[in-house]
Amino acid sequence: MPKSFTPALKKLLIEAGCYFERQGKGDHEIWFSPRTERRFVVDQAIKSRHTANAVLKQAGLPKAF
Repeated sequence: MPKSFTPALKKLLIEAGCYFERQGKGDHEIWFSPRTERRFVVDQAIKSRHTANAVLKQAGLPKAF
């Protein structure tokens, strides 16, 4: 089990055309998805596959974890 799903998650987001917009509060980042035309939050240390899949859903992508 990986320490954090965040690196693999960010790779999938970038491949799908999503991009980092700005730093949020604490260790969160605000990303934008051109598929859904919405912003969403990515934590720097996502330890749950359910949370990682929820971020993908917000970005308009299928589950990967």
